[in-house]
Amino acid sequence: MLYAINGEDVADSLEKRMPVRPAHLERINALQEEGRLILAGPYPAIDSPDPGPAGFSGSLIVAEFESLEAARQWAEADPYATAGVYAKLTVKPFKKIMPA
Repeated sequence: MLYAINGEDVADSLEKRMPVRPAHLERINALQEEGRLILAGPYPAIDSPDPGPAGFSGSLIVAEFESLEAARQWAEADPYATAGVYAKLTVKPFKKIMPA
């Protein structure tokens, strides 16, 4: 089943994000290589594709996991979660309708 992982960043998270970003991307790339990733990306803190020093306000990952618990465990082990980038982490079942 698919699950949406939504991480909401702490204020001024850019300094915490950057050192652990390679490890975070490595885990997402692994999901992609396994054919389990639907989409992933950050929320820019301002209305711009490149927010510069404004940074990001969070991240969204939609991927396939065996269960809600497996998705939660994966999310809680993510470098952004363990490094304190996220103030709040939400994992919910997700049903993809479109595109088909």
